[in-house]
Amino acid sequence: MLILSRKVNEKIMIGDDISISIIEVRGDQVRLGVDAPRSVKVFRQEVFDAIKAENKAAAESRPGIPDIDLGGR
Repeated sequence: MLILSRKVNEKIMIGDDISISIIEVRGDQVRLGVDAPRSVKVFRQEVFDAIKAENKAAAESRPGIPDIDLGGR
């Protein structure tokens, strides 16, 4: 894991087209701004985990394709 120190109004670049800006530091909270192409999905970890859990539950609850009796064919 890369660990960086930044101050308010400083940025971190990820590749050529994603930047993370430090917007505000207040107590034990940091406000970040993420500038990324629309094609890049950005989620908070807890939201990402919830989406993964929902997708897994949906995939597990899908009924399988029923077996069809073709009468010996």
